[in-house]
Amino acid sequence: MKKVAKVFAAPEKHWVGNGFHVASMFSYNDKDKNLDPFLLMDYNAPKFFQGGRRDDSEFDLRGVGEHPHRGFETVTIAYQGEVSHRDSYGGGGTIGTGDVQWMTAGSGVMHEEMHSEKFAKEGGLFEMVQLWVNLPAKDKMTTPKYQAIKSADIPVVALPNNAGSVRVIAGDLLETKGAASTFSPINMWDTVMNANASHTFSVPASHNVIILVLDGTIQVGGDAIARRGELVTFERGGENVLIESNNEAKLLILTGEPLNEPIVGYGPFVMNTREQIVEAFNDVQAGRFGRLD
Repeated sequence: MKKVAKVFAAPEKHWVGNGFHVASMFSYNDKDKNLDPFLLMDYNAPKFFQGGRRDDSEFDLRGVGEHPHRGFETVTIAYQGEVSHRDSYGGGGTIGTGDVQWMTAGSGVMHEEMHSEKFAKEGGLFEMVQLWVNLPAKDKMTTPKYQAIKSADIPVVALPNNAGSVRVIAGDLLETKGAASTFSPINMWDTVMNANASHTFSVPASHNVIILVLDGTIQVGGDAIARRGELVTFERGGENVLIESNNEAKLLILTGEPLNEPIVGYGPFVMNTREQIVEAFNDVQAGRFGRLD
């Protein structure tokens, strides 16, 4: 069985742009949490945004304006609210409750993420998770692409013994394949555990594991307790993860085969060497990432 390394409380929240009020649960600067191949997790816990117009003609659209990325993938999971995305490679669309936006930045894109016009007009509760997933060195300069994954296209697996259910966003669970295509072996399980239930999730010994508790309280590995807004990390080695729920719990479970490659990150770029970071800055300044129309 995999052994829990530590349970982390959510850090102080900060604004990303003016539309995302997030706790950064981890980043690529955290070298001691066994995160590879995951680079970053921002969690926007449920927050109410007031809808309405800024003036007589324009909605107050919140979000993050045009900015670059290179060398990894961004994954946005919508729990409540709506986000509209567009990028310099023609990717884009609006995701709402249950949908997932999976953008491969690869060789480089400019993109923006804003509250949808509908959400800006009506307001309401907003809850999102954004992940950065590292790309292997051989794929860091791959052609950018965009996967718009609708909730209806994400397979749902019922756990044995009425323990709960899992939306398999990526990877595999109980012989069910996830909706997203990935560059390295990862699992992304959007999980609901029923009250007083337990399940042992099958995870290879080689994978790193991360659990974000979105709601409720769980016991992991037989002794560690994690509550809403907390992050669970694990030591390397050991197979499988036992999760027991004291009440109904909502979890995001991530597992992944480590790339075991150098990570050099600076802001929106994550590469393998400092020289590649400098090259990324130069390419942005030269307009090689394209522009939003």
